[in-house]
Amino acid sequence: MNLLKKKRVRVSKTYAFIDSQNLNLGVRSQGWRLDFARFRIFLKDKYEVKKAFLFIGFIPKNKKLYNFLLKSGYILIYKPVVESRRHAKTKGNVDAELVLHAMIEFSHYDKAIIVSGDGDFHCLVEYLDKKRKLSKIIVPNKKYSSLLRKFSKYIVNIDLLRKKLKQ
Repeated sequence: MNLLKKKRVRVSKTYAFIDSQNLNLGVRSQGWRLDFARFRIFLKDKYEVKKAFLFIGFIPKNKKLYNFLLKSGYILIYKPVVESRRHAKTKGNVDAELVLHAMIEFSHYDKAIIVSGDGDFHCLVEYLDKKRKLSKIIVPNKKYSSLLRKFSKYIVNIDLLRKKLKQ
C-alpha cells in the first residue's frame, strides 16, 4: 500500500475570445497597430491563456495573414464576409460566433477573457460574471459600450499596453 499519494494540483484553464475586427479597428483608431504575435504571448504570460480564439472574417486573399495568426498560436474561427456594393466595405460581424463558441467551450475553461468593447457581448459578459468565469474584458479603445461599464472591475484598456504590444 502506497502511503504517499500524489495530490493532483488543479491548473486553472483560461480561454480568450477575441473580436478581431473590434480589436484591430479600436487600436488603429488610437494611432497604432497591434502586434498580434506579441499579444498572444502577452495573453499566455500575463493571464495564462491556454487557448485564444480569434474570430475573423474570411477573405480568400488574406491567407498569408491567417497563416501568420495560426503560427502565432491563435485558433481561428472564420466568418464569411459580406461585401457591400454601396459602401465599398467588407463586413465580417463575428458577434454570434464569439458568443456561440464561448458557450460551446464553456465546460472546458475555468475563466474567460473577452477582447472587445462591443455592447453586443453584454449578455455573455453578464452570464460569465454570474457563473464566476469572467476573468477580464480587454477593451480596444477608450470609448467602449456603456453596457459594459457595470463590469469595470474586469476592464483593461489595451492602450495601457501600447509599449508592449505595438507593431
